[in-house]
Amino acid sequence: MSRKSTQIALGGMFSALSLVLMFMTGMIPFATYAMPAMAGAMLIPVMVENGRKAALMVYVTVGLLSVFVVPDREAALMFIAFFGYYPVLKISLDGIRAAFARRLLKIGLFNVMIVGAYLVALFVLGLPNMAVDMGDLGKYSALVMLALGNVVFLIYDFALARYVRLYINWFKPTFLRR
Repeated sequence: MSRKSTQIALGGMFSALSLVLMFMTGMIPFATYAMPAMAGAMLIPVMVENGRKAALMVYVTVGLLSVFVVPDREAALMFIAFFGYYPVLKISLDGIRAAFARRLLKIGLFNVMIVGAYLVALFVLGLPNMAVDMGDLGKYSALVMLALGNVVFLIYDFALARYVRLYINWFKPTFLRR
């Protein structure tokens, strides 16, 4: 096969795999956040093999299709707002030498996009505001959830870094012979 057809096939396979993971959000209770993160991680091989443009095309494809076919609208929003493009952006952000600036930029990006996605879910999609239903405890629940989200994001970022290294240093030489 030619190089171009291999790139198209790889993009199509990982688009389908990401969409299947997104579709599973309607079947597994905790999957609203876990599956978009896993679907986003599927862009790493596309990024490594085909480049940033191809990975962004897969992101756009999965994002658009997930809006129409994924039963969990919040999961589709999480993929579009952050988890879909972050793995592609992560490789560039990891190039920042100053560790403090790199972490601050990543956490800042995460917080801005997650708060934005929450506001879109609340006011555009009309999803219920659980903080109002919880009474006095609800005033602090959003902040607690954001703090816990930051911890989970740091774990996700660490896992993505390991995944990239594993793909480049083990999977690619072992199975792709490159």
